[in-house]
Amino acid sequence: MSVRVALNQAARALEAVSDSPRLDAELLAAHALGVSRESMILRHLGDPAPEALEALLARRLAYEPVAYITGRRAFWTIELAVGPGVLIPRPDSETLIEAAVEYFGARAPARILDLGTGPGTLLLAALAEWPEAQGLGVDASDVALDYARRNAATLGMAARAGFRRGDWGEGLDGRFDLILANPPYIGTGEPLPEQVRRYEPGSALFAGAEGLDDYRRIVPDLRRLLAPGGGAVLEIGWTQAEPVSAIARNGGFAVTLYKDLGERPRALLLT
Repeated sequence: MSVRVALNQAARALEAVSDSPRLDAELLAAHALGVSRESMILRHLGDPAPEALEALLARRLAYEPVAYITGRRAFWTIELAVGPGVLIPRPDSETLIEAAVEYFGARAPARILDLGTGPGTLLLAALAEWPEAQGLGVDASDVALDYARRNAATLGMAARAGFRRGDWGEGLDGRFDLILANPPYIGTGEPLPEQVRRYEPGSALFAGAEGLDDYRRIVPDLRRLLAPGGGAVLEIGWTQAEPVSAIARNGGFAVTLYKDLGERPRALLLT
C-alpha cells in the first residue's frame, strides 16, 4: 500500500475521533516516515506506507492527542517538544503573542515573564520574536519545567530563558516589561473533548466552578511585577471576557480585548 492510499484510509478512520482527520493522518504518517509533513506531501506519497503507522493510528483512535504521539507541536515561529503531563500549545494562544507584538510596536520588551509556562510555550515564542530579550518561566509542575528547559536548549535560548517552580507570581522579585499567562480557566463542571479529558493534565485546565479562580490570584500581583510602560496579556475562555475584565479593572488596569482567528474573545491586554 502506498502512503497516498494509507492516508486516505487513515483519514476516513479518524473521522470518528477528530475534527481534523486528514491533518492528523498526515502528521502521523510523516512521523512514521521520519520526515516533515511538507516533505511527505511533496516527495513521498508514492512510497510504501510505513509499518509503524498502524500502531500510531491505533493510539489516535483511542483519543490520544497527535502532539503526544509525535512528541512535537508547532507554535508561532517555533516547534516545541511536548508529552504527557504538559498542556499542548493551541493555535488560539498565539493571540497573546500577536497582542504583545501590537502593543510594543517598534519597542521591544527587555524582560519577559511567563506565568504557567508549561513546556515554555509563550516565553520561548516571545523570546524568538525579540532576540535581545531575557525571560523567566514559572510553573508548578516539574514535568512541565523539564520540557521547558529542554525546549529552551534545543532552540538555543537556554542563556536567555530561566525557569523556576512556583505558584504564579508568589515570591517573584523585579519588574517585567511583558507578562504572559495562560492559566487554567475551565469550570470544573464544563464538558471537554475526549482527547483533552482523557490525556491532558487537569491542573492546567480547571480553575474552580466558574473557571476564574486563578485570575483572582494572578491579577492582584501584576501591578508590582510590571515595569513602567509594560503590559500583561492573559488568555481567557471565549465566554470570560466580561468577568475577567471586571477583575482586571477592579485591580486598576485598563483592558483591551483581542480575538482569535475564529473571532472569539481570547486575550486581554492589561496596562
